[in-house]
Amino acid sequence: MSRPIALLFSIVCYAVFFATFLYLVAFVGDLRVPKTVDAPITSMSREAKIVIDIALIALFGLQHSVMARPAFKAAWTRAVPVTIERSVYVLFASVALIVLYLFWQPLGRTVWQVGPDMAWLSTILMAMFFGGFGIVLVTTFLINHFELFGLQQAWLNMIGREAAKPELRQPLFYRWVAHPLYAGFFLGFWSTPHMTLGHLLLAVGFSIYMLIAIRYEERDLTSLFGDDYTRYRAGVGGVIPRFRRRSA
Repeated sequence: MSRPIALLFSIVCYAVFFATFLYLVAFVGDLRVPKTVDAPITSMSREAKIVIDIALIALFGLQHSVMARPAFKAAWTRAVPVTIERSVYVLFASVALIVLYLFWQPLGRTVWQVGPDMAWLSTILMAMFFGGFGIVLVTTFLINHFELFGLQQAWLNMIGREAAKPELRQPLFYRWVAHPLYAGFFLGFWSTPHMTLGHLLLAVGFSIYMLIAIRYEERDLTSLFGDDYTRYRAGVGGVIPRFRRRSA
């Protein structure tokens, strides 16, 4: 694949990702988009809906975890150029989310709902919802947004430069929490004034996936950075900030 084509491919993959991410915010928040986590309700049996929804979450989780593993990458890059490997991963992740949006089966029943007499609480929960996804977006820039989503690799290939070696840095949120990206997603999935059974299933499913992903991610980071990461990890929280850091 030529360098300009590889760069163009990465740009297209990034555009698909960004549109998919924005739709995720609307999908989870039950905002004004064609399909959300809570609408429309279908006539399918509740048991069948639950099976389908769990399968969709599992599909996303497997794609995200398996394709991120170093062993898979080593095999995968025999067929896919290294310069666009990350972009292909991002594209597959976006497709997995799009499939979830299309085939998600809302369950409808209310688990909790903030009443009109507690509008202040609804406002706080919605602020936490948007704040959570805001943390996700900001965190991607803290750890190198364009490398994370494949654009940097294609651009450096285009201009004939090599990427710098990875560094263990602790900007902003990382001073208090090791996984602010996941912390933001937890806030985004769980902060709602109206929790339905379908939304709860989505939140639980993605929470389980993230807790598993954290274990694999920490193992990979320990392999990459060794004792430096172990000391850093001992001084901060996981997804809950620890503001009093131990000496590292």
